[in-house]
Amino acid sequence: MVPTALPSVALIVLFGGSVIAAEPPAKAPPAFNTDVRPIFKAYCTECHGEAEKPKGALDLRLQRFILKGGKSGPAVTAGKADESLLIERVKSGDMPPGKKKLTAAEIETLRKWIAAGAKVEAPEPETLSIGFPITDDDRRYWAFQPITRSRVPATKTTPAASNPVDAFLLAKLSDRGLSFAPIADRVTIIRRVTFDLIGLPPTPEEVDAFVNDKTPEAYAKLVNRLLASPQYGERWGRHWLDVAGYADSEGGAPEDPIRTNAWKYRDYVIRSFNADKPFDRFIREQLAGDELVKPPYAELSAADLDAVVATGFLRMAPDGSGVASADQKLARNQVLTETVKITASAFLGMTVGCAQCHNHRYDPIPQTDFYRLRAAFEPAYNLTAWVAPASRQVSLYTVADKKKATEIEVDAAKIDAERIKKQDEFIEATFEKELAKLPMEMRDKAKLARNTLAAKRTPEQKKLMQDHPSLNVSAGSLYLYDSKAAAELKKMTEAAAEVRKKKPVEEFVRVLTEVPGKVPTTFLHHRGDPDQPKDAVSPGGLAVLDGTLPLKLSEKPLATGTTGRRLALANWLTDPKHPLTARVLVNRVWMLHFGKGLVGTPGDFGRLGEKPTHPELLDWLAAEFVEKGWSMKALHRQILLSNAYQQSTMRETAKDSVDPDNRLLGRFTVRRLDAESVRDGMLAVSGKLNLKAGGPPVPVMEDDAGLIVIGKANRDGAQYKLGDESVPAGEESRRSVYVQMRRSKPLGVLAAFDWATAEPNCEVRNSSTATPQALLLLNGDFTAAQAEAFAERVRKEAGPELKSQVSQAWRLIYGQTPTEKELAGAVRFLGTATETFRKLPAQPLPKAGTKAPEPPTPEVRALSAFCQALLSSNRFLYVD
Repeated sequence: MVPTALPSVALIVLFGGSVIAAEPPAKAPPAFNTDVRPIFKAYCTECHGEAEKPKGALDLRLQRFILKGGKSGPAVTAGKADESLLIERVKSGDMPPGKKKLTAAEIETLRKWIAAGAKVEAPEPETLSIGFPITDDDRRYWAFQPITRSRVPATKTTPAASNPVDAFLLAKLSDRGLSFAPIADRVTIIRRVTFDLIGLPPTPEEVDAFVNDKTPEAYAKLVNRLLASPQYGERWGRHWLDVAGYADSEGGAPEDPIRTNAWKYRDYVIRSFNADKPFDRFIREQLAGDELVKPPYAELSAADLDAVVATGFLRMAPDGSGVASADQKLARNQVLTETVKITASAFLGMTVGCAQCHNHRYDPIPQTDFYRLRAAFEPAYNLTAWVAPASRQVSLYTVADKKKATEIEVDAAKIDAERIKKQDEFIEATFEKELAKLPMEMRDKAKLARNTLAAKRTPEQKKLMQDHPSLNVSAGSLYLYDSKAAAELKKMTEAAAEVRKKKPVEEFVRVLTEVPGKVPTTFLHHRGDPDQPKDAVSPGGLAVLDGTLPLKLSEKPLATGTTGRRLALANWLTDPKHPLTARVLVNRVWMLHFGKGLVGTPGDFGRLGEKPTHPELLDWLAAEFVEKGWSMKALHRQILLSNAYQQSTMRETAKDSVDPDNRLLGRFTVRRLDAESVRDGMLAVSGKLNLKAGGPPVPVMEDDAGLIVIGKANRDGAQYKLGDESVPAGEESRRSVYVQMRRSKPLGVLAAFDWATAEPNCEVRNSSTATPQALLLLNGDFTAAQAEAFAERVRKEAGPELKSQVSQAWRLIYGQTPTEKELAGAVRFLGTATETFRKLPAQPLPKAGTKAPEPPTPEVRALSAFCQALLSSNRFLYVD
């Protein structure tokens, strides 16, 4: 009997009583539009088709042009690859010119296409203008298609009423005979979601409360509690700061000047995430907040002022134009270039920056697209009326502030006037005393000399004053004659200073604004060279979308007096019909929850990027995100409440053979903590974490060993220490999002664990396993200090009994009590370590001139070593 289900590897045919494995069907030859044209586009058409006069009269943009050929005759002979001039030239390396050559695989693709008849799979346009062509095939590319709310699939195991996220994932898994892994235990889940949403470990009390909550809503309540935590904004705001390219220094030059007020944008981002600000509003504020409100900015409400602060997004690109030695034309041009790149990767998920110098080699992005986007920013970043980065800020001094400051100054001036009056009286009295010491006949001459301006004194008067220097009584020398009067005057000076301290502090915010009426012309740069401007370019979006969603500009200036170009760009990006923005955003959130996006290349949705593993799910999430008011917290709930997110990390041989990289998500993927969570997690476990929010960043500096540590540098030009370099107590233990992000000086403990690098922004972080990490954990001062604090906390909370200490340490760092085996092993370690420390010197000798601290006991040192081992363990550094 013929089987009803046939193996997929080969068709089994029953014939003559024998079983025969049929040959698999032949693979289709390469298609012109999907396989061949991208190769020509990457290597050839810039010279052979897009230029005004194609080289050698050969145009490789359409199939019929290729068959026609150029000055050397037909480029290919259909059906005869080995006789085709094109194959001959690329195999010999003659073409394309330069170092970049076709790979063997690409040449083979061309050869197979020609051998199969050099056909084209769809009708080509009758005419094609000179330049960069955007074809219907380009427009049909998945990332440029409208977002559609995909129908939620239903299977036997996934009824339509279940979480749609699970339905889409299970549909693909079930096609391969697979399903989800079991739900993880509750301790694993609370540790996973707590680190995920707030970047900190759960406390033992929080773990106990969740484990003991047997209600069906326990997990949903946990998610909602974490989303309502102020630490949520710090965690997810930091993710956005990666995308924005946030830094507390300018970069762009070796000097790397500090950005004094950049932190106000950081705090805006954190506030926005905590408030669940609709993301379309969040985008509009960052690109055009100044065009949404009217100046004077200092008089705005807090909400409206936030819109202006938000334009700090456009001030994040490296900016070396404030350095005296900078080549101003190049430095200014680079600021605009990097701003376009950041904007495009953040919202479009396309490598638009590749079109700065030439048409994009792989995606339908002509060079004009880069400059159309750039034209939106040039009225604010006017190259011919440039403003230095330190000056590109606005004052927040209100009319009321100025009035109060004036009133306070009047009071202070009264004290100053009284002090000057007394000072004059003291000086005059002191002079009279010194004058009385002279012979009577000299006194009138001395008084006249003293009252004559130094420049107009006669030689005799000058000699008299030089011979009797005590007559030169002044405000600066009064203390030499009358110390009592000089203290009195000092007190009055201090009193005036105290009064002036009551003045409102004038604060500034780093923004991007336009000067009304000044609208520069944007030019396309030949080969990206600002010294070679070509045609003028008007603002616009991506040309591939012009037919379905053109960027609509304001016909006249806005009420703010600005061009409205950036607001038009923001409105274009947040149009619900835009095919890219919502897809890019939900994909990035998915990546941060699962470790990898549905599109594995979050900054490149183009042809060189990865295709979505679950395109229907991506579209459903994007449509849901927009329909739910662009709510980030609603998106979190949709994903986190799925069974997919709550799976265990258990591996199965059957799944691994089908899906070794877990792209089908049949289990949860083990992930290492990111840099901030490593540092913040250690501080939380040790009990040292300072949850103070907002404000200027905690400074960093280079220590004597060349390591970047927290501290306020206080050194001379030769790097000799001039005094204390510590920060105020507790500041060193603040969350990592509040640590200064200096481009040239990344904090060592964060850099070792793949902290974000703003070059110009960070689309996705690495997650490496490298030697510096082990060295930092074993020998680093930070880890050692947290281990000591962790041990001290354990002793206070658990008492002297070893088993209690081990159990408490385990609960603090892992969220659960140790097994009997783990407990016995840990107690044994502590005993051995204690005996080892008894035989070693108590502590290194103190530095000269300092008092030796009380040496720790062997038991204390053993517990610190044990706590350091826990902090360095994979079980702490990785999340299941």
